[in-house]
Amino acid sequence: MSLKKLSELFDLSGQVAIVTGGSNGIGQGIVKRLSEAGATVVIVDINEIGSEKAQDICAIGGKCLFKKMDVRNEEDVKRVIEEVVKEFGRLDIMVNNAGIFPMKPVFEMDTSFWEGTQHVNVLGVFLCSREAAKAMGDKGGTIINITSIDAIKPSMVGLAAYDASKHAVWGFTKNFALEAASKNIRVNAIAPGAVRTEGVEELSGGEVKAFGHPEAPAFEPAECPMKRMADPDEIATVALFLASDASSYMTGSMITVDGGMLLT
Repeated sequence: MSLKKLSELFDLSGQVAIVTGGSNGIGQGIVKRLSEAGATVVIVDINEIGSEKAQDICAIGGKCLFKKMDVRNEEDVKRVIEEVVKEFGRLDIMVNNAGIFPMKPVFEMDTSFWEGTQHVNVLGVFLCSREAAKAMGDKGGTIINITSIDAIKPSMVGLAAYDASKHAVWGFTKNFALEAASKNIRVNAIAPGAVRTEGVEELSGGEVKAFGHPEAPAFEPAECPMKRMADPDEIATVALFLASDASSYMTGSMITVDGGMLLT
């Protein structure tokens, strides 16, 4: 087998990608990188601001559009993926980024709080992965799930529902990778640590709090060997790697991008 040039490995020209929760933060960073690599990128989000973000990317030469979708709604997920395939004739990359991280101690948690977190973070990943894999068919493709270092080690009290959901995403990633491999569909995950996003800054009123919650302790650089939070693009470049032929023999893997936080 002849070696591909580096530029060819990361070339996504002609490919079609969907990024859930692609309006802001990590999702928006991934949208930009996949678009820069030549993919047509569909931002799907419950937030209408995604339409403006798609226009911004098109304005600088990218190929991007927005479709409103609720990842918890099975019919919504089916409709959007069917529309994408009908419009572009294919689906190659599915990035399951949409997620929520509400905080509440278990003693204060009711079933609606628990279920609300699982419906977005776990049910959404399942529905989007299943329908994307069906659309990819035997020609193959790649699915990238955004989990968290909390799938490995809890970060703080109050995130039990979130942590459970991210453990579930990691478990689902591994098992679905086994099932989908026969169709040449690769399924991998990224586990970010603390990331400086718009949501983190808005929720904390300007002071960066862990996971963006005003009631959480402020993020201390000393907690991270690299002494800082990640920029969303530092997660996005890893997603580009997993979406590209540079990771062609990887499936069922999770890449941690945490500045060394799991070392402490």
